[in-house]
Amino acid sequence: MRSGNIIAVTGTAPLGPDGKTAARSDPAAQALEIIQSAIEGLGGKLTDMIRTRVLLTRIEDWEYVAAVHGEFFRDIRPANTIMQVVRFIDPDWLVEIEADAVIESQP
Repeated sequence: MRSGNIIAVTGTAPLGPDGKTAARSDPAAQALEIIQSAIEGLGGKLTDMIRTRVLLTRIEDWEYVAAVHGEFFRDIRPANTIMQVVRFIDPDWLVEIEADAVIESQP
């Protein structure tokens, strides 16, 4: 969703082009490319990111997901929160990452 120069990305369900859950056993692979695609599709770029929120069904995955998140956003370093949730709609979904970006120009 974009409103003016603000982009908010939510609902990063790990669905592949076929509509099926992607990367079933890899929580870090389930959402990052979705965020990048959404932001770029709305006229932003990864460097516009200011905040992410990582929602995990297995809190023990936090270090692994944080390491991949850190590598993916290493040059951006958005503010980040990691939290555990009970579950998502599909039990194969292990993570959802929300992201906020602020872009300099409006469309």
